[in-house]
Amino acid sequence: MLARAARGTGALLLRGSTQASGRAPRRTSSGLPRNTVVLFVPQQEAWVVERMGRFHRILEPGLNILIPVLDRIRYVQSLKEIVINVPEQSAVTLDNVTLQIDGVLYLRIMDPYKASYGVEDPEYAVTQLAQTTMRSELGKLSLDKVFRERESLNASIVDAINQAADCWGIRCLRYEIKDIHVPPRVKESMQMQVEAERRKRATVLESEGTRESAINVAEGKKQAQILASEAEKAEQINQAAGEASAVLAKAKAKAEAIRILAAALTQHAMGVYGALTKAPVPGAQDSVSSGSSRDVQGTDASLDEEFDRVKLS
Repeated sequence: MLARAARGTGALLLRGSTQASGRAPRRTSSGLPRNTVVLFVPQQEAWVVERMGRFHRILEPGLNILIPVLDRIRYVQSLKEIVINVPEQSAVTLDNVTLQIDGVLYLRIMDPYKASYGVEDPEYAVTQLAQTTMRSELGKLSLDKVFRERESLNASIVDAINQAADCWGIRCLRYEIKDIHVPPRVKESMQMQVEAERRKRATVLESEGTRESAINVAEGKKQAQILASEAEKAEQINQAAGEASAVLAKAKAKAEAIRILAAALTQHAMGVYGALTKAPVPGAQDSVSSGSSRDVQGTDASLDEEFDRVKLS
């Protein structure tokens, strides 16, 4: 009996190893791999094994051996990043505008045990959560803010999904809004608003250009007046400097004439004084008197000439 059991076990191991060496393990009608005793788990996959109906363990990538009949592969979870298209849905903004919006959800299973036993269908649950969160977040924003704050809206949706999906072992990596469709009338009003804003900016730019031109013209006139006044000031300064130089030259000439006149008067006085202090010689008094008279007359003539020259200067 023992030998027969050993042969049976050996045959099972040989069959399991033969099946495991293929490209993919044999699967049941539900799409789950069969228990072939020897199993090779692909990379980035987690196989949840139950033993006699209860959770037993999670198979890691690589070689794994299971007990036939007792062990059963119950769930297969992919650990890769999963991309889910969120269907288009309607949502009402804070200013009562109905929008049609869809998006793309990127998520990853972080805990295969929670993803298997925490929720029936993880992808469907996260999709529904994304739709309800989107409607809730759009109801907090006006239409203008929906377009302006798209990034913050995506971040808010990701945070809300992660808070709710933590018990499912799923982490939302990012959420991206694909398309936002607005009603035709709202779209027309938005287009009119955009055109009005463009006309306003054009008017503002034109007025700023006119203002800058007027400022430049006024600045040019101001600089011209400043330069003209500075030129007039320099001309007056030069004229005053010329007049002062002329007056100074005249004063110097008069001073020089007065000095010469004073020197001549001094010399004349000394000559008269010397002539008077000399003793008279007999018989020569008449000659002295006549000579003194001639000297006095010559000196007076020279003084008159000097005085006339001072007047002319």
